[in-house]
Amino acid sequence: MRKNLHASFIFATALAAVALAGNAQAQSSPARTSAPSSPAQGSSAAASCSLAAAPGVAEQQLTSGGRPRTYRLFVPPRYDGRTPLPLVLDLHGSGGTSAGQASNSRFEALAAREGVLVATLQAESSRWNVPVSDGRPDDVAYVSDVIDHVAARVCTDAARVYATGFSGGARMSSLLACRLSDRIAAIAPMAGLRWPDGCGARPVPVLTLHGLADPQNTYDGHAEGRGAEWVESVPDALAAWARHNGCDANVVLEDPPGPLSTMRYEGCDGGAEVRLIRIDGLGHAWVREQVDATAVMWEFFRKHTL
Repeated sequence: MRKNLHASFIFATALAAVALAGNAQAQSSPARTSAPSSPAQGSSAAASCSLAAAPGVAEQQLTSGGRPRTYRLFVPPRYDGRTPLPLVLDLHGSGGTSAGQASNSRFEALAAREGVLVATLQAESSRWNVPVSDGRPDDVAYVSDVIDHVAARVCTDAARVYATGFSGGARMSSLLACRLSDRIAAIAPMAGLRWPDGCGARPVPVLTLHGLADPQNTYDGHAEGRGAEWVESVPDALAAWARHNGCDANVVLEDPPGPLSTMRYEGCDGGAEVRLIRIDGLGHAWVREQVDATAVMWEFFRKHTL
């Protein structure tokens, strides 16, 4: 088992080693109110989808909750205007930007090879409304509106929409799995998994990565001098997701030689796996050296659909 796990890490790292170009600049679209939500179309929608779009990166504008919002949209070179493609929602950390997160995660480079759409979102004042507080933007509605906005411009497979994020973006992607479980097929937060209240009934596949030396979003939680948001530990959040997904009660720990170990739960409803990759010595960062987080996330995502 350990040998297989170690081999999978090596394979995932090699998978994303090739740097790819193709991020040609495209013109921004005009501001508009988001289109209404539509039923999941799935891959069967290929025959009816006909949406031309230039490959590369374009800054997009929309209105959500009466507020002007933006996001960064990447369309891969192989886009043909007819075949619905999977969509990855990528969320920056607190104080960050969509451009910074695109550089941080490098999801667009992977997406160029794999034929994936990437929407890198932008929080108002660079901070996501999580935990949710009144008077701030409804970021759950904003994400839902972005999904619609992308689908109105590019052929999107609504059964293969995924969310990831770093730090504050990880906490936000955790919230999305709860509040948009009918739209988000799986999540893979980096350095900030949480178990929010008010989750929908659907089991949601969860993969998370976290550094054991993270001083910001501490692995063990209970950070002194910080609010209730920082009490929950990563293993506690993982266990809560396992209960929600109907997994077996006992966690399986795999700790082969080296900096990587995993905690996972088996027997989850609907195959909604729950897994944590822990990285010894890693601080508050998107991991690339010990394991290629982006490649591992994509391998996880591609196994799950609505």
